[in-house]
Amino acid sequence: MQVTHFTLAHWCLFVAALLPIACAGLAKAGMFGKPRREGGYDNDNPRVWLARQKDWRARANAAQANSFEALPFFMAAVIIAHQLGAHQGRLDLLAFLFVVLRILYVMVYVAGQGNLRSAVWTGAFAVNVAILFIGYR
Repeated sequence: MQVTHFTLAHWCLFVAALLPIACAGLAKAGMFGKPRREGGYDNDNPRVWLARQKDWRARANAAQANSFEALPFFMAAVIIAHQLGAHQGRLDLLAFLFVVLRILYVMVYVAGQGNLRSAVWTGAFAVNVAILFIGYR
């Protein structure tokens, strides 16, 4: 019987899939117990409520959208790298770096640091491209 396990890259896929949910939670944080008439979270119309948010809450919601946008490419790149027989240690390192950069991306996005956010996004994208091609021969 063959025993298989998740690689670090697989766990990074899981973390990356949770990142948009974490961003949504951040955007809504502290607003659940507050009455709607006072701006509290509206679970009946959550997208409308999120669209009305300003400042860091709006940026957290935008980070959520961008995290969802980045997810398919990351998932595909990791899966393709595994299929192509990429060196596991390198793949794990790159996948971990991607997740760290994406978490940093969310942090600087919410903090309103646009230039740094763009630089971190570019770094994460470059790492994702490297993941895609790491198994290419």
